[in-house]
Amino acid sequence: MAQHRSLALDEFLVWERRQELRYEFDGFEPVAMTGGTLHHSAIATRLVTMLEGRLRPGCRVYRGDVKILVPGRVRYPDAAVTCSPIGGRSDILPNPVVVFEVLSAGTAATDRVTKNAEYAATPAIE
Repeated sequence: MAQHRSLALDEFLVWERRQELRYEFDGFEPVAMTGGTLHHSAIATRLVTMLEGRLRPGCRVYRGDVKILVPGRVRYPDAAVTCSPIGGRSDILPNPVVVFEVLSAGTAATDRVTKNAEYAATPAIE
């Protein structure tokens, strides 16, 4: 999507829901989500599997195909936990209490610095 101006968060959400691919939103423009490696997928799957049986009642873990809202941005963490009720047709995970990013050489700097700061500024995340 060629952009000549910054998007607002609500404009991005409307636009992204019409796309075939997933995009994160960095506060200004869409950022295409790239495919991961088999190793990355195996780690994320194992993480979700390990968490499923360990969460308190009412909490659920979700894999990286649901978006979360952080201040002014949209992210797709590799896994996230919420203990809030979820609307059946929602594509946004409400009130994530913990999020996980599986680091790779190409994303480690963004995950450790940028996303970590965004997650720290998100009130629901513990």
